[in-house]
Amino acid sequence: MLMKSKPFYRTRLGQAYIGNSLDLLAELPNSCIDLVMTSPPFALRRQKSYGNVEETEYVNWITPFGVEVFRVLKETGSFVLDLGGAYRLGMPSRSLYNFRVLLAFCDKIGFHLAEDFYWYNPAKLPSPIEWVNKQKIRVKDSVNPVWWFSKTSFPKADVRKVLAPYSDRMKKLIKDPGSFYKPMKRPSGHDVGTNFGKDNGGAIPSNMLSISNTDSNSSYLRMCKEFGLERHPARFPSDLPAFFIKMLTDEGDVVLDIFAGSNTTGFTSEATRRKWIAFELNKEYLTTSVFRFMEGGNIEDTKKAIEQLKSQHSDYLIRGTRCSLERNRPVATNGVIDGQVELKF
Repeated sequence: MLMKSKPFYRTRLGQAYIGNSLDLLAELPNSCIDLVMTSPPFALRRQKSYGNVEETEYVNWITPFGVEVFRVLKETGSFVLDLGGAYRLGMPSRSLYNFRVLLAFCDKIGFHLAEDFYWYNPAKLPSPIEWVNKQKIRVKDSVNPVWWFSKTSFPKADVRKVLAPYSDRMKKLIKDPGSFYKPMKRPSGHDVGTNFGKDNGGAIPSNMLSISNTDSNSSYLRMCKEFGLERHPARFPSDLPAFFIKMLTDEGDVVLDIFAGSNTTGFTSEATRRKWIAFELNKEYLTTSVFRFMEGGNIEDTKKAIEQLKSQHSDYLIRGTRCSLERNRPVATNGVIDGQVELKF
């Protein structure tokens, strides 16, 4: 089923749309999306170029989006919401807006909180300046709450797809379990059996995701500079959506980002062979997002793409997408068929 609106651009697996997300969500049928992965504008006290909303208004502003997301999600679907923290105006006291969103979504809309995650960004700069740098009465805010909502108690999920590498000590234990432990019931009540030393391919990750946001020399930023176009100022690293896309969906599933920005979610979905849909209000942000799909391509093709996207009704088809999450490997090129890509719901 195709959306009524014409896409701004499309790839073999996805479509990006310009417009108000509430209007675009209304075009989607019920129970058609496997995962909504997004990072909306945070409730910051300083007005940002990407359109953040005041803390006191935030819950009322974001709730209608949550209602529509609940409608379009499949029964096995998930909604992952990255919500950064904020301080109250003029005081070193934290806002509770992100927790009020959590309560409103569960109590008023009917979402389940499948699990709370926390994204730790070691590279984040100290802020706010007044309380951290000047008065030195607070530490830097390096952690974002990430709420994993679900429509039911048992959404699709498989942690085996996101196993973490074993520690050196665990590798030694697997190699020679007898030197490290004896199967027995511990005082804590844990029954440590012989399977404790089994090699399962990796360790179960925790809900604290340590991912540096150090996107300072990417193709996206270089191309924005070369073409004199505005880059999105609040991009999350592809490793963040990749974790949830891999854990909560299968290849061929549909991933939606309702505040797409520079379309990191769409790029990550394409790289992991998921279908994707992106909604974004700002045309320039969505225009520059095509750079993510054209890395390593011909510069003349990129110029033509930008010119096409400046037209009023572009519907631009990227004929060869180049998406890879492996930073040190050559990008993979996917073939593409001509004509409209139909996302079957």
